[in-house]
Amino acid sequence: MKKQNKNKIKEGNRTVTAVLYILAAIAAFITLYPMYYVLILSLSEPAYAATMRVYLVPKGFNLSAFQVLVTDMKMWRAYANTVLYVVPTTILMIATSTVVAFGLNYKKLMGRKFLTMFLLIPMYFAGGTIPSFLLIVKLGLYDSPFSQVIPACFSIWNIILVKAYFRSIPESLTEAARIDGASLLQVLLKVFVPLGKPIFAVLAVYTIVGVWNSWFSAMLYLPHTEWQPLQMYLRRILVESKQTLTQVMDAATAKELAMRQLSNAQLKYAMIIFTTLPVLCTYPFFQKYFVKGMVLGSLKE
Repeated sequence: MKKQNKNKIKEGNRTVTAVLYILAAIAAFITLYPMYYVLILSLSEPAYAATMRVYLVPKGFNLSAFQVLVTDMKMWRAYANTVLYVVPTTILMIATSTVVAFGLNYKKLMGRKFLTMFLLIPMYFAGGTIPSFLLIVKLGLYDSPFSQVIPACFSIWNIILVKAYFRSIPESLTEAARIDGASLLQVLLKVFVPLGKPIFAVLAVYTIVGVWNSWFSAMLYLPHTEWQPLQMYLRRILVESKQTLTQVMDAATAKELAMRQLSNAQLKYAMIIFTTLPVLCTYPFFQKYFVKGMVLGSLKE
């Protein structure tokens, strides 16, 4: 008689497995369908897109909204501005978080605990919009693209994540490097930075998504459209292009305005797809390190 191995992992119950698959499918549908819904609206005829009576497939396949976006130079300028803000902000965010977290983990640093507590205070108690606006004006950053980069390249929460991750790195590596004659800067660059790729991926994803979707700071500090990012352009399409037909007396003008509003309805959905795709495409490049860095950075403290 064959002896059963008690340590063998048994397969799960088929009923439970089926229920889990169903729940996972429902969660995936709830997550993905809104984006798919916006996509089919952007590909439908303007009349159907305005009524939003499209549910499974596009009605009256139409690419006019995407053609308008591709030929709109203002949109491409806003696109370039957003990339201009995302890239340096992400690099500076990783650099500042790494340097500060490494310093706070250095046991011989005088006042290390006080500095940590000092950094935690503004994370919970911020000055508010008006003091921030006055500070930007006093620094000469108002109506400047630097107003979108410099205030956004430092995050106390990200410093805490990197600090927690660095504490998970064995001290024996630091001691071995110091014995070999490495300075603190060399320890940082040749030990912690190569091992910190997972947490850097987490910071990169958070920063890219945050800066890409940001529009409020641009509305406060960038009064002219020359340096405004893509989200401000989208906001103008969604909010500022509204005009009621009751204000128009001429019938021909009212008809033309009605057709324009139908096209704007389709243009809104096309713009949402156009602005969301780059962020969705960046995640696979960081997926290799993202989960590992997020778990270690949040639990190891």
